[in-house]
Amino acid sequence: MNSPLTAGAKRAARAAIAAAMAAALSASVLSATPVQAAAAEFRLPEFDTVTLPNGLTVYLMERHDVPLIAVRAVIKAGAVNDGAQPGLSNLTGDALLLGTAAHNKASIDQAFDYRGARLAGGAGTEASTVQANFAKADTAALLPLFAEIVQQPNFDDAELAKLRARKVNGIKQAKEAPRNVVQTYYRAMLFGDRPYGIPASGTISSMAALKQGDVRGYYQRYYRPDNAAIIVVGDFQKTAMRQQIESLFGAWQASGPAPAAQDNGKVQASKARVLLVNKPDAIETTFLIGGAGIARNDPDYVQLQVVNTVLGGRFTSWLNDELRVNSGLTYGANSQFATLAQTGTFAISSFTALPKTEAALALAHKTYQRLWDKGIDAATLASAKAYVKGQFPPRYETSEQLASLLGDMYANRVDRAQIDNFTRDVDSLTPEKAKALVDKHFPRKQLQTVLVGKAEAIRAIAKTYGEVSEIEISADGFR
Repeated sequence: MNSPLTAGAKRAARAAIAAAMAAALSASVLSATPVQAAAAEFRLPEFDTVTLPNGLTVYLMERHDVPLIAVRAVIKAGAVNDGAQPGLSNLTGDALLLGTAAHNKASIDQAFDYRGARLAGGAGTEASTVQANFAKADTAALLPLFAEIVQQPNFDDAELAKLRARKVNGIKQAKEAPRNVVQTYYRAMLFGDRPYGIPASGTISSMAALKQGDVRGYYQRYYRPDNAAIIVVGDFQKTAMRQQIESLFGAWQASGPAPAAQDNGKVQASKARVLLVNKPDAIETTFLIGGAGIARNDPDYVQLQVVNTVLGGRFTSWLNDELRVNSGLTYGANSQFATLAQTGTFAISSFTALPKTEAALALAHKTYQRLWDKGIDAATLASAKAYVKGQFPPRYETSEQLASLLGDMYANRVDRAQIDNFTRDVDSLTPEKAKALVDKHFPRKQLQTVLVGKAEAIRAIAKTYGEVSEIEISADGFR
């Protein structure tokens, strides 16, 4: 471990972190400011892509506005690779921070905390990430430690047991609030037993059964240089940083054949279905309505964000206007395309008081049908385009945000053209093209519905929206 910082270096680090927080606050304020129609065109800053001899992909993007460095290790492995052990990727991703061969968890935490730096890890549906943000002055101390965390985790059994216990409790607690888990039920319903249906959190029984050997095995199979990217964004010189990355990660070697590509499944929606999740003490009904969506790299991705903004992507959307403002049935309603690497889902989501369930569901369906019954006029589309154009650039102002974007592009095979052509694609959207996108991508028939609420009160209502299957929220798992 390197020696502590000098007082001057610590002051510089604090100033750098403060500058970053100010930039983040500025972005937040901008996102809440009424959108200007003439939003600036956004293009992804230039960055270098390098592939090391061991197969490791490296992205390097220089930004010298603040003396900060954001670094990410992105592994193409997540819940879809859990197989019969749901939660394994989740536990492995977090367990990377439990210590290395040379440094225990306490010393790692101290090294980052002492410098005001941030370290995090975790796994999602298709990718796992270790990320760190620190001052430029701390690069020599923290970047080697970051590399050690990625390549030499020791998965200490005592620490792993504590982490596993916390996760089991987290799964139990999550079901107390339906809005925490309704998306997991929805995904499990739409994809069934295919990999996309595996809950990233795992289940109580599957998480509790995971052992140190399982975590080590998962790490060996998927955490390898030819299945990973190192992304560095911030205040550095590319040549020197590339040399440092090669020095720290060049000896990382894969063992055995690379993970084979797999089909993670398609949405199953051959008939209208309702999954009724019984929560006997519920005083509200939480619901999702939808079906198949699009992949993250779909060529229509940008323009669909505009169309969805009209339906349910902002406070003044049709859904929020009708369900919240005009009828008072809910505190909020929205819609979203949840994208994945191979496909995706679409859903309208809201919640309502139990006695208002029938009215809220009917109004949500009626409002959704406006996409086909009335379409989107030119004035409404222009407003949505201005809103989307104003929201987009502030999402990618900081080094941390750009590092996350590059990680998302790597994991989901998104070309930079989708980012660079954002303004062009928004501007070129017409009412006629919007209608074509609605017909092509928004599921209209055989809608899939998840209701989480008091089953005995809403069972009859559920039957009007498709074939009903019912499960208890207290049951382990999500289907």
